[in-house]
Amino acid sequence: MSEVVVIGGGIAGITAALDLANHGIHVHLIEREPTIGGHMAMLDKTFPTNDCSMCILSPKMVDAARHPKISLHTCTEVTSIEGESGDFTVHVTRHPRYIKESECTGCDDCVAICPVEVYNRFDAGLGVRKAIYKAHPQVVPNIVIRDAEHCINCGLCYSICGKRAILRDNEDGEEQAYIKAAAVVIATGYEVFDATKKPSYRYRQIPDVISSIEFERMINASGPTQGALKRLSDGTKPKKIVFVQCVGSRDCTAGSPSCSAVCCMYAVKNALLIREKSPETEVTILYMDIRAYGKGYEEFYERAKNAGVRFVRGLPGDLYQNNAHVRVHVENTENRELVKIDADLVVLSVGIRPQTDAAAIAERYGITLDETGFFAGLDQKSEHITSIRPGIFLAGTCREPMDIPDTVAEGGAAAMRAVITSMKGEHATL
Repeated sequence: MSEVVVIGGGIAGITAALDLANHGIHVHLIEREPTIGGHMAMLDKTFPTNDCSMCILSPKMVDAARHPKISLHTCTEVTSIEGESGDFTVHVTRHPRYIKESECTGCDDCVAICPVEVYNRFDAGLGVRKAIYKAHPQVVPNIVIRDAEHCINCGLCYSICGKRAILRDNEDGEEQAYIKAAAVVIATGYEVFDATKKPSYRYRQIPDVISSIEFERMINASGPTQGALKRLSDGTKPKKIVFVQCVGSRDCTAGSPSCSAVCCMYAVKNALLIREKSPETEVTILYMDIRAYGKGYEEFYERAKNAGVRFVRGLPGDLYQNNAHVRVHVENTENRELVKIDADLVVLSVGIRPQTDAAAIAERYGITLDETGFFAGLDQKSEHITSIRPGIFLAGTCREPMDIPDTVAEGGAAAMRAVITSMKGEHATL
């Protein structure tokens, strides 16, 4: 059978790659980060079951790496796609890892001895990493990457590596290549809204105002605080936590007019986790509307209310520092009561946005964007997975905001479209 390229190694891309490979099609899974897993690898639990996120994702990551029909390309970007359905030429650029991948065992000896510490983007800036590092303990492939930008060339990692797997700057560089493919699946994912675009919420100005992705890393047992809830200002445990919904969603000024689909439920999930871990902590969710649309979601919402999570219908106009607390003023629009909360920690539930370079990617791949900046399908009703370019299919949150079950379903659907395209191309040559 012909080969297929899957661009993006998140849960949608992994699902598509595994489905294609299990149909006997050779897949090239391309990810520009050093590890596959995407945003799902950053999460602690998934709603509405509160299952461990990595317990679901990690086996799929390992399966993708070990599958004989999947070639995994990390630190790699697609620069252009030429040709037509059944006969694409996908041009890729491999960025240097400065590691001999065939020799590295992921032992972390080099990481332990490295003296340089910088912010870890995987921990949303809450934690630090070394200049030679693995983003998290369960990376796939299980090898390190050397950050040449921050490396001081002290030589310690070179000397401690028994496999001599670490390369110097002049021993590795960008490589250009191309892949012949019958079809392409695009599953490049999303970015979260930058809360600094809502200056009234004082994100990055008040230490105890954080984003939801930062909170996800904080509450995660493998995160920078080992799952302990802490105020960033003084390291103490917060007694009052407030979630502010629709930050960057349903917002025609600073954000997007559309709903991000997941924010209500992940806030409910995190509120429940707080109440389970720390029953004495007061949790309040300030919302515009609760959108619990999926199977079991309404029951999950009711469970949170029964667990003591307070829901106030209204969004604050401003946040400001009040001595050691964050003062939150909000009108409860259900009863017109003015609510004043001196919170120890405020979590901004930021929405899902298109990747910053989505327009550039669309131009390189020959596809289009919709009015919200996500990749556009042919028809929102019946052909939403098919792009404007025949043979190129869309899956997951690169197309629109959605939760993990819907993302997995789209990955599988895109894979089946690619299977059909691949088989058509094969029959045409018989």
